[in-house]
Amino acid sequence: MIAALYVETDGAYFGLPGVDPWDEKRDARKYAGPHPVVAHPPCQRWGRFWHGSTRKPHQFKLGDDGGCFDAAFKSLRRFGGVLEHPADSHAWSAFSLNKPPRSGGWVYAGQGFWTCCVYQGHYGHLSGKPTWLLACGMQRDDLPELRWGKTEQRLHPRALELHGYEKARRIGMMAMVGGKDKTRIRNATPDEFRDVLISIASSACTTQFTEDSP
Repeated sequence: MIAALYVETDGAYFGLPGVDPWDEKRDARKYAGPHPVVAHPPCQRWGRFWHGSTRKPHQFKLGDDGGCFDAAFKSLRRFGGVLEHPADSHAWSAFSLNKPPRSGGWVYAGQGFWTCCVYQGHYGHLSGKPTWLLACGMQRDDLPELRWGKTEQRLHPRALELHGYEKARRIGMMAMVGGKDKTRIRNATPDEFRDVLISIASSACTTQFTEDSP
């Protein structure tokens, strides 16, 4: 059994055997074990635009997520598993973690954690979506070799037709996704990537980590 924390209601983690999903209603900050976790803490206050939109900058404080990342970090450390956040998340600096290279490969993050950069586009996401993972509760040899490196360049055919190559390259695939589902599609975890995260969490031990050693 694993616990999936901070997941979308009725999303990719619901209805799976051996998975206990914690959506917003259950409040994953209250998770008290005992199972390893797959954690998707909110990223808005940790990313490139943590301060708010460019039209209204500095509306928010860096890391002001109601304690979600901190709670996920503590659950990961206590019960083992894996946490996912966008590449270049400021949370790594805030929690004194070593950052992974964009080229891929697991590296020691410190404090008993391992980290890597992987592109969800290799696993079914519409865009490349570079992602940082943080794992705990296993040895380096227990971690899987993923599909490392950037995804191939993807240009939306309609963007290419309307704007030409340079602008189509700059705005990316998601810019051409319209309607109310844009945010959901951007944030959704592809099933294949979800299964990778579940497999990592399933290999974790459920002991508490106190030593800063790989």
